[in-house]
Amino acid sequence: MAVPNDNEAVVEEKPDEKPHDLTLRALEQRIRQQEIMSELGVMALQGPPFETLLAETVRLTAEGLRVKFCKVLRYIPEENRLLVQAGVGWDAGIVGVASIGADMESPAGFALRTGKPVISNHLENEERFRTPDVLVQHGIKRAMNVILQGDGKPFGVLEVDSQSDDQFVEHDLAFLQGAANVLGMAIERERNERHLKSALERQQFLVKEMNHRVKNSLTIVTSLLQMQARDADGKETMDQFEEAARRVTAIARAHERLYRNNYIESMDLGTYVEEVCHDMETSVAQCTIHVEAERGINVKVDNAISVALIVVELITNSAKYGYPHGTGGKIRVGIARHGDGNILISVSDEGQGLPADFDPNKSRGLGMRIVKAFANQLSTKLKFTRLSPGSEFTLLFPIDIVQR
Repeated sequence: MAVPNDNEAVVEEKPDEKPHDLTLRALEQRIRQQEIMSELGVMALQGPPFETLLAETVRLTAEGLRVKFCKVLRYIPEENRLLVQAGVGWDAGIVGVASIGADMESPAGFALRTGKPVISNHLENEERFRTPDVLVQHGIKRAMNVILQGDGKPFGVLEVDSQSDDQFVEHDLAFLQGAANVLGMAIERERNERHLKSALERQQFLVKEMNHRVKNSLTIVTSLLQMQARDADGKETMDQFEEAARRVTAIARAHERLYRNNYIESMDLGTYVEEVCHDMETSVAQCTIHVEAERGINVKVDNAISVALIVVELITNSAKYGYPHGTGGKIRVGIARHGDGNILISVSDEGQGLPADFDPNKSRGLGMRIVKAFANQLSTKLKFTRLSPGSEFTLLFPIDIVQR
């Protein structure tokens, strides 16, 4: 077996040939090869499914070299073999099934191991390499192999084969190497995207797990506050513990939605607030809470929590002042889009109304201070209207809608 030259492409030795003028047919082939290289480049940038990219590459490469057979051989290191992952011209049962050895004694294996291209124009007389069975079975007389790089390590080999007695020349090798380079860049991009996707999925899992644990911790805090309320001496102290528990529950509910959903940066505001209102029904047992919340308003998590805490405080306010002494009644909560990029929040009751001197902007109560603080975060002001009967609080604020 002859030893391949260390510095050049491995080309089967043949008698010296005199240069010939390019025929019209050869010129047309070169022009088509340039067009194919452009097509491959555009396709690689568009990022089609990986198997589609491989199939189109072998088809176009075979067309550019005017041969029937072409294949992508993917290297499987744990088995030291090259699998025919994509191909054109081959009999059924070859692509995805057949493989050849990845050792130095096969043309494809040599190209893989050394990174040098291999041209063999007379396989029946080849002494440097053994001819793989799959080539013998298809009557292949000549072959050309180049390495497919990707992500710093070889992906495999791009090979073209022919049953004709013509010869592959250096121009053909240059085209094949160009196609392999384009495919190699696409392979590297696909691997990088896969790694990034895996890292993102891992990050999302960790965030969901964190939200799950935060929710569980907040649930424990809520239980402790409720226990403390039951043990409190005075009604005022008991109410304070209950109000604190409701605030913690609202935040816990947000974390619950985050770990249950596929989205970790946004949530449906209407669904979330409705769940928070449902949680409050037991703590304002004398009242019934009616929620009319538009669906599909997806907002940032921080904004959603701010809105929920505002609603919690306003419902508590309506139950406390609108229906004192456990008289009971309806409390209505509304959430809807209002104009372009605005959200309208309303909480109203049909009770006896707030004191005549009540001014939400001057109130020093903890609940109103909380509402005003979160309203400022949302770049809005709380509006108070006296009804007959009852009261209504509204907020109209711009909010970033997150499209899913």
